[in-house]
Amino acid sequence: MRPALSVLLLTTLIGAGQGLYLALVALDVFGDASPRLLVAGAALSVALLVGGLGASFLHLGRPERAWRSAAMWRTSWLSREVIVLPALIAVVFAWGIAHHFGLSRDAIVGLDIAGALLAVALFICTGMIYACLRFLQEWHTALTPINYAALGCASGLTAAAALAAWLQPAFAHPYAAVALLVGLLAYVMRLAALARNARLRPKSTLATAIGVKHPRIVQIAQGAMGGSFNTREFFHGRPREVVRAVRWIFLALVFPVPGVLLVLRPESAPLLTAAFLVQFAGLLAERWYFFADARHPQNLYYQAIS
Repeated sequence: MRPALSVLLLTTLIGAGQGLYLALVALDVFGDASPRLLVAGAALSVALLVGGLGASFLHLGRPERAWRSAAMWRTSWLSREVIVLPALIAVVFAWGIAHHFGLSRDAIVGLDIAGALLAVALFICTGMIYACLRFLQEWHTALTPINYAALGCASGLTAAAALAAWLQPAFAHPYAAVALLVGLLAYVMRLAALARNARLRPKSTLATAIGVKHPRIVQIAQGAMGGSFNTREFFHGRPREVVRAVRWIFLALVFPVPGVLLVLRPESAPLLTAAFLVQFAGLLAERWYFFADARHPQNLYYQAIS
């Protein structure tokens, strides 16, 4: 598949925003955080979520019709994501306002529960958009939504550690420790997905693609003078060396490098901020590889342009 920048930004930004909000909710329930930290965290979470929502408009041919994408919510995970994401943004914004004005604890707890449920639901919706596609074996696995959630929580926790280091240092070390643990778990789950995909064997062949039963079939032309929508949208167009390089980049940046930064000085605000930025760059590479690694069956038919 061809990775679209808008989708890469959408999935990584909202994942970090969800993870950050869940980290703040945990601190709100079990810790003694200052309103300053919680309000700033809510503002950052809303910014990440809105940034992801805004990025999603970049790959729409008719953005003014974006509201129609919610019409198929009964059967489409994409429609459900379109509904849940704005709802989560509204709840996180209200949660930040509630802390800023010191509203009643009951109201805040209600927002805690509603926001946490929406964040989990959004992780499921985003992951299932890809996991439900049976013809793409690399995506059709329970590991897809699990990895979306685990990587999002890892980046959100790293962001929470950095934010705490700037505004309430007492919570920087606990956040960094949990971010390290969740990051390691997410890394192991992503490695499991890579190992699974390496063992996959294509269910389709060139013979089944064109409906011709013959032991030896060779394509010499696409049947057109140049590329088409199929060759542009369902293949990334990069050499295997580039794909392998991106895989090694994300394997280094998603956990090992930020993990070292989290361990070195878990109370240092600049280092924790650097850890989040490095990890986010790794997540962009990971998401690019996620899409590029998916081998669309239609590429068996459109193997050559001329």
